[in-house]
Amino acid sequence: MTGRVMRRCAGALENEVLSALWATERALTPAEIQAGIGGLAYNTVHTILKRLYDKGLVLRDADGRRGAYRLAKHPAQLTAEALRRALDQGPDPIGALARLVPLLRPEEARALRGFLAAEPDGGARCDGGVGQGSAGSAGCDGTPSPADSTAPAPQPHP
Repeated sequence: MTGRVMRRCAGALENEVLSALWATERALTPAEIQAGIGGLAYNTVHTILKRLYDKGLVLRDADGRRGAYRLAKHPAQLTAEALRRALDQGPDPIGALARLVPLLRPEEARALRGFLAAEPDGGARCDGGVGQGSAGSAGCDGTPSPADSTAPAPQPHP
């Protein structure tokens, strides 16, 4: 394989860009993200940001900084939504949850018990209905719960 360049898959590139944004509380330009990631062309970073924008994962900040991007949602909210989609795609979501619980770390299990105990219907719902169950260590608005003091601070949204 001499002379061949190993390519990263699109999902890995998107995760690298999102990780750069997760690491800061301010909007970043494509050039700032490129400098932080390294090894990617400016145009590649810009294309990835456009795709993330089209997916609703980042917002373009035109407020005083041309072409700066910031997260559209808190990282914990993205994780919760990914879990929800995974449960919806499987044939047995209850069975999947039953197999997930033993895999939780003790602090995650304690937090989950606390979230469930705090809800009058026995389950945390962010939208009052189906499809937006709360998971992870964030409240419905994406803010960290008091049970998880290591969660990153929520990103400001206008």
